[in-house]
Amino acid sequence: MKTLSGAAKHAVSKDGTRIAYDAVGEGPVVILVGGAFSYRTFPGLQKLAKLLASDFKVINYDRRGRGDSGDHRPYAVHREIEDLNAVIEVNGGFARVWGLSSGAALALEAASSGAGIARLALYEPPYLAGMKGPVPPAVQRAQLERLLADDRRDEAVKYFLRLMGAPGFAVAMMRIMPFWPRLRAVAHTLPYDAAIMGDYSLPEARLASIRIPVLAVGGDKSPAALQEAVRQVGAVVPGGESRLLKGQNHNVSMDVLAPVLKSFFLD
Repeated sequence: MKTLSGAAKHAVSKDGTRIAYDAVGEGPVVILVGGAFSYRTFPGLQKLAKLLASDFKVINYDRRGRGDSGDHRPYAVHREIEDLNAVIEVNGGFARVWGLSSGAALALEAASSGAGIARLALYEPPYLAGMKGPVPPAVQRAQLERLLADDRRDEAVKYFLRLMGAPGFAVAMMRIMPFWPRLRAVAHTLPYDAAIMGDYSLPEARLASIRIPVLAVGGDKSPAALQEAVRQVGAVVPGGESRLLKGQNHNVSMDVLAPVLKSFFLD
């Protein structure tokens, strides 16, 4: 899938995969790590980049397998950590990082592995925080891979959205919306997000090893499990804090989120 943006810059990951990114603004480097379905031309990510660009140099990149970035099989989570490291290195070697949903979990894994992250902000990493999901994680990933092997991309998107709690009628409506092709285009990367989340349990030992300031943010209208995950991340990370934004859910308003990130990253 090709994006509609102008010529991208590239970082080269450890395995040789080219990772595409855009850069806007001037100042300290902030890198945006998208979640499932996200890539650098996704409207929400572009809006957040624009809102932060008055204070920062904002790097918005395509995770592997998405947009203009390459890929390498077999997939492994450590390759995505290496991708983020490569983007950090080519932009000065040290950065503030924000991650969304499974991208937040990926950023936490990178921070625990010693990536050059100065401060880390997260929006609703989807840990179950002690609760059980409706389908065992191993079954989820296997079913996604079966659907994709049969080229049933629409069904893979539908299956994933239902797993994430979207009602059936909402998914049916999404399928006739203009943004559905964007979701379908990156369906093959959904098993990657499933691999990052593992069994969806909070990785307490790894979080406790992080030695940088971490802000976990969520919405007070989000499901209870996500709110609890935000609280627990803030509590387990030694330099962590948490905050719930009034009136927000998993589809956060970037106008509401941006001032919170600016304050944290400029502290």
